[in-house]
Amino acid sequence: MLIAHDFARAVDPVLMATDCGITPDPWQAELLRLNPKRALLLCSRQSGKTTVTALMALHRAIYETGALVVIVSPSNRQSGEMLRQIKKLHGSLKGAPELIGDAVLKVELANGSRIMALPGTEKTIRGIAGVSLVIIDEASRVEDDLMAAVRPMLATRADGSLIALTTPAGKRGFFYEAWHSEDQNWHRVRVAASDCPRISKEFLADELRNLGPARYSEEYELAFVDDAANAFPTAIIERAFTSEVEPLWV
Repeated sequence: MLIAHDFARAVDPVLMATDCGITPDPWQAELLRLNPKRALLLCSRQSGKTTVTALMALHRAIYETGALVVIVSPSNRQSGEMLRQIKKLHGSLKGAPELIGDAVLKVELANGSRIMALPGTEKTIRGIAGVSLVIIDEASRVEDDLMAAVRPMLATRADGSLIALTTPAGKRGFFYEAWHSEDQNWHRVRVAASDCPRISKEFLADELRNLGPARYSEEYELAFVDDAANAFPTAIIERAFTSEVEPLWV
């Protein structure tokens, strides 16, 4: 009976989530079952983006023997926080492979799978290969050079996956460009605070008063807002360039 239930969890990650004590929101359940190869999650604070990504990481580590999952973010603290959530979910899941190695920024399961949490800089992740799942937390705030270091991680894994999750942070960087690109290989998920049933209208009204319209629209309404320090808006700068004129030299 236990084997049959474990097989069911392998086929349906939502069942694993409920066994962890999590009732996924509809968008989370859809993402878990779809398990896209490339995903961009543009989600407000407290909407559940970290939870669903932690569930995806745990499912990959449990049901793919020897999987390597790598979490990167702008700081050790942020990467470590997601790893702590993964370990918490693991501890609530009966029948999961036990942890045989447990460090602050790395865990190893009895099935040979590993989950590593690293600060998102090119130097810290260079040389890591054969990765099954790369998670980029606060993706709008990592350095652009990070992507050049992340792609080789997936080079030898045709089935390797990449998930980038964040709130907006200006009209710049990898996530902003990927979100607005015409690349259909990205599965895009957008969840504003008003779409989350756990965030009350009263709380949002209070946040609007405290943060002001610009910061509030970025954190909760997912608007890509120009940095106040910019001399010119991004839209004006983009209109100053054209691809219709050939350069005099390359």
